[in-house]
Amino acid sequence: MFKKLAIALFLFCFTINYSQNTISLKGKIIDKSTSLPLESATIYLKLASDESVIDYTISDKNGNFDFKTKKSEKPAVFIVSFIGYKDYSEKLENLNQDKNFSFVKLTENVSTLDEVVVQSEAPPIRIKKDTLEFNASSFKVRPDANVEALLKQLPGVEIDEEGKITVNGKEVNNILVNGKPFFGKDGKIATQNLPAEIIDKIQVSDTKTKKEELSGQDATSNEKTINLTIQEDKNKGQFGKATAGYGTNERYESSLLFNHFKDTQKISVLGSSNNINSTGFSMDEIFDNMGGGRNRSVYYSDNGSFGINGMQFGGNSGITKSNMIGMNYADEWANKKINPNGSYYFTNAESTNKNRTNRINLLPTGNTNTLAASETKTISDGHNLAMDFEIKLDSTATLYISPGFTKNEVKNRNTGFDATFDETGTALNENTSDNSWASQNRTFKNKINFYKEFKKKGRGISATIENENSTNTSDLYTKTSTRFFQSGNLADERDQFRNDDSKKDKIEVELGYSEPLRDSLVFNFETVYSYEKSRDNRITYDFDNTFNNYSNFNGLLSNDITSSISSVTPMVGISISKKKFRGSISMGTEIINFNNQSDYLSNKTRVNKKYMYPKMNGYVSIPLGKSKSIYSYYSYSIDLPSANQILPFENLSNPLNTIIGNADLKPSESYSLYFNFNNYDYPTRSGFYAYAGGKYDRNQITASTTYNSDFKASTTYQNVDEAYNYYVGFSLNKSVKKEKRTLKYGLGMQAGYDYNQGLTNAALFESKGLRLSPRANITWSIEDLITINPTYRYTHISNDYSNYVIDNTKSFQHNAKLEITTYWPKKVVLGSDFGYNYNSNIADGFQKDFYLWNLSLGYNFYKDKLLAKVKIYDVLNQNVSAVRTITPTAITDAENTVLQQYAMFSLTYKLGNFGAKKK
Repeated sequence: MFKKLAIALFLFCFTINYSQNTISLKGKIIDKSTSLPLESATIYLKLASDESVIDYTISDKNGNFDFKTKKSEKPAVFIVSFIGYKDYSEKLENLNQDKNFSFVKLTENVSTLDEVVVQSEAPPIRIKKDTLEFNASSFKVRPDANVEALLKQLPGVEIDEEGKITVNGKEVNNILVNGKPFFGKDGKIATQNLPAEIIDKIQVSDTKTKKEELSGQDATSNEKTINLTIQEDKNKGQFGKATAGYGTNERYESSLLFNHFKDTQKISVLGSSNNINSTGFSMDEIFDNMGGGRNRSVYYSDNGSFGINGMQFGGNSGITKSNMIGMNYADEWANKKINPNGSYYFTNAESTNKNRTNRINLLPTGNTNTLAASETKTISDGHNLAMDFEIKLDSTATLYISPGFTKNEVKNRNTGFDATFDETGTALNENTSDNSWASQNRTFKNKINFYKEFKKKGRGISATIENENSTNTSDLYTKTSTRFFQSGNLADERDQFRNDDSKKDKIEVELGYSEPLRDSLVFNFETVYSYEKSRDNRITYDFDNTFNNYSNFNGLLSNDITSSISSVTPMVGISISKKKFRGSISMGTEIINFNNQSDYLSNKTRVNKKYMYPKMNGYVSIPLGKSKSIYSYYSYSIDLPSANQILPFENLSNPLNTIIGNADLKPSESYSLYFNFNNYDYPTRSGFYAYAGGKYDRNQITASTTYNSDFKASTTYQNVDEAYNYYVGFSLNKSVKKEKRTLKYGLGMQAGYDYNQGLTNAALFESKGLRLSPRANITWSIEDLITINPTYRYTHISNDYSNYVIDNTKSFQHNAKLEITTYWPKKVVLGSDFGYNYNSNIADGFQKDFYLWNLSLGYNFYKDKLLAKVKIYDVLNQNVSAVRTITPTAITDAENTVLQQYAMFSLTYKLGNFGAKKK
């Protein structure tokens, strides 16, 4: 009872305190000549001293507005803006009491031949239906700043230490330039390379699927899209950057990004070449392409991995030499009826790595220990062509076509050794391997969306056809020697050639119809048909010493597997869209035919299944104010087992693990629920975001492994009763600005709990895991002088086991960073990034903690078009790659090759040539 009273008293005091520190501004916006109300007019306050935005709101359908803002003794300007009308402005000496503006009358902004009307200034913030629009010129940044620096100045926009962008607590997953992707929808190339000076508007809206975009439906996603529009007078010209650098230990880097704009046409070219594990496109003002530089929260390894348009380049551990060239094209044809967009990339990467692993295998009969070491060299070439065309057939019908083609070739050489011992140190087995592997993959994808709108608003039909056709061939030359020390079995000696040939074809057709029942209520019907067929053929030959070639067919290690899945899913649903409530729910039935066949040792095995499962998903979005909302999402789905998991034949390809499928496997069922609340208070520049969710699985498919005396494994698959995971988290941030000084700070917490069941040596065990990760960050800056940004994250991980060889494991990690950037003296830029990482649970023989310190000193000259820079990577020469992975069956410590200390000198040339402003 006392706790309830205390909480009620706290809330009452908080409410009283908040009301005492805020004032209310209200009134009604009308047309001066007609006295009719004006809906969605922008009302905002800005400081009279530096014109920074204090707060804003919009008028409702009756022209009324009423919003609360923080009290202030500083003079402010009250402004009302509406498209087609002259601005209304009124200076306020202070903001310390409520004010009723009564009727605010706007005059239509018309011009005649005898009269010239001066255009009113664009408001810094404007709301257009579901789009929040910022006027870029209203926010001050450095003259040479990029778009990322501009975004950091916008109210409600946060960019964390990992580069993730959020707007009012909602994550941005799509960034466009003039409505089109710019080298990938993630937008990092755009935000880090486009100069802020060319941006006209920053438009923020809910992320929509292509179907939702064409039909005008509300977005079901809780994520955001940012569209950057370029100033009309800057939309003709070229800009870009070119960097070249060379350093100690023969380290080098070079990168180029060139952009040509001409009205609706945009052509961009990029290229890079380096051996410092870099994407080549970060173009960071301080560290350029330096691996492990800014926006990296964990420094355990730099693996050279990066992605564009869903493609992953690099990604191998060790040291990577990479080369890339790409081109992007966007335009509008036939009087804007056809909008093409396309890109092509060629990539080449060569990675070398040395790996050392110590794995503790957790078994009910007693733990074993596996020590392993390997050396790997990988060379890969990739081609990617992606295009999309949006064609407006007429005012009511739109066709969208998005074809894509990829081709990848990979060559890999790997040599390795591993040995396993029991708890007393007695050897159980050892294995040596020498493998040469080459593969080639080709994939063609295409997606066609069609939408037709009828006269009645909200009524329409949609059709989507999506296909994927891929082939993959690989050749493996393998030599292995496996010795068993306990059972007395003979050693397994292999010298073989293996050819794998796989093919997959998939097509999915979706037909939908929408019928409005009311202005805000729509009935939806859709049917989805899907068909997928795959074939995996493996042929193995042993080496023939007589003929000195691989010609002896090995039937035990050869097989042919085919699988097909066909499904029909009719769905019905209701969607509602109101000012204070938005949501939808869809329900249906999924009817599945699942057919599998294996041809092994001339025996054909068939496993055919038929399933019928319900299918349901839905979401609810409740706006509680201009920047406060609640969002929740629910879904139910099933996952089928793979052909290898369900077909009961022996797979003997691994000499230390024989795998056999289980024909009695059931599909896994998943129930997912997600909820979040976010609020950003503009007057106090403070934001709060909280989320919670979970997933519950029934009949989860898990591997069941047993071991003999030599620790040779036999694995099959079984369903376990249940598994689930829950998570919850929050973040709090606040910004305080006084003249040229800005202080930002943030706090956050993530927590997760999971429950899993597993099988080891046919014994069922339970695992319960808890993860807690609080964090804090501060950014203090003086405009055009210095920025200091310390961050800290603590992570605690614990796992409890039942019916298992161990009862509990616990570990914790510290991750701390300190970033300092100074712009003094003029034309000089100094950057310092210092990081510390500690992992309590790294095994003996592996380094538990290390420091990573990077320095950069740059000087701008030649009218700031040239930037000379000296950078030192890993000043203290302590970078390591020690990672611990804990699973219910093993604790694995691994160490890989990482970049070592080097210094580099680089020169960057900046190009910016835009058309003159129109008179």
